[in-house]
Amino acid sequence: QVQLVESGGGLVQPGGSLRLSCAASGVIFSSCSMGWVRQAPGKGLEWVSDVDCGGGRTYYADSVKGRLTITRDNAKNTVYLQMNSLKPEDTAVYYCNAVLGGVDYWGQGTQVTVSS
Repeated sequence: QVQLVESGGGLVQPGGSLRLSCAASGVIFSSCSMGWVRQAPGKGLEWVSDVDCGGGRTYYADSVKGRLTITRDNAKNTVYLQMNSLKPEDTAVYYCNAVLGGVDYWGQGTQVTVSS
């Protein structure tokens, strides 16, 4: 059974930083592309970032480019999202996503709130 467990969310002031983690189990992690998607209050899902299976290629939404960095550690079955220069509009529930063989898997989400 595939499980994705996010952690690291919380309340941070504008301009601050957070690092989200997503630990995967029940899947051959190194065979999965991984990513993050977020949902702001009252809005739909927004794709944030992806990283390929080996970690060599990363992709970002324009809204987060230059501020958020996705990395993965295949030895630890974990993907990270380093979030710097956070803005109030980054407030959302952040979901970890794994894609394996065309099948999507999702975590339960972690809340990030950017507010003074």
